[in-house]
Amino acid sequence: MIKASHINKSFGTIRVLKDICFEAAPSEVVTIVGASGAGKTTLLQILGSLSRPDSGSVEIDGTDIFSLSDKSLAAFRNKKIGFVFQAHHLLPEFTAEENVMIPALIAHRSRREASAAARELLCSMGLSERLTHKPSQLSGGEQQRVAIARALINNPKVLFADEPSGNLDSRTKEEIHRIFFSLRDRFGVTVIIVTHDNTLAKMSDRTVEMKDGCIQI
Repeated sequence: MIKASHINKSFGTIRVLKDICFEAAPSEVVTIVGASGAGKTTLLQILGSLSRPDSGSVEIDGTDIFSLSDKSLAAFRNKKIGFVFQAHHLLPEFTAEENVMIPALIAHRSRREASAAARELLCSMGLSERLTHKPSQLSGGEQQRVAIARALINNPKVLFADEPSGNLDSRTKEEIHRIFFSLRDRFGVTVIIVTHDNTLAKMSDRTVEMKDGCIQI
């Protein structure tokens, strides 16, 4: 599902990623671990097309994503890739349902279809009583579940998550962790997670460790 070949990335004189090669199979849950500054988030951003490498290539579902124009890449990202971040990035003026609908509307799905899909996802995550609540009315765990539903609204092939449980208490962390694996089983989505959480790493199908911009073999 994902094949990254010889990825290099520098910021000024600092070489952050050094000839990284990475693959993930369909429906695989992979965690990326390592100390702060190891290059985990930079790699995740490149794999997810949010940042371009200085050299190297990334294929997702058979498409060389960095050969696409900016407009085509944005469309590909909207339809094929979902993102979940430590900060939920929910729009405060919109309800939970409206926040989840946004990527579907960007993909030119009808408002009726987007609303139905958003409601189904939110209800499946135990948020049927929170559809009309705004982010300020939701707990941290509820906000993260809304963010996960938003990432899934267009049925992506790959879900990228950057420290998705980093700000949550231990009980809520466990709930969020279980959600990722249920998503894999339900939707067949490939999940790539950057985390410092050893419990989550041990639950994954495979763990990749980074150190000083390299993947440890």
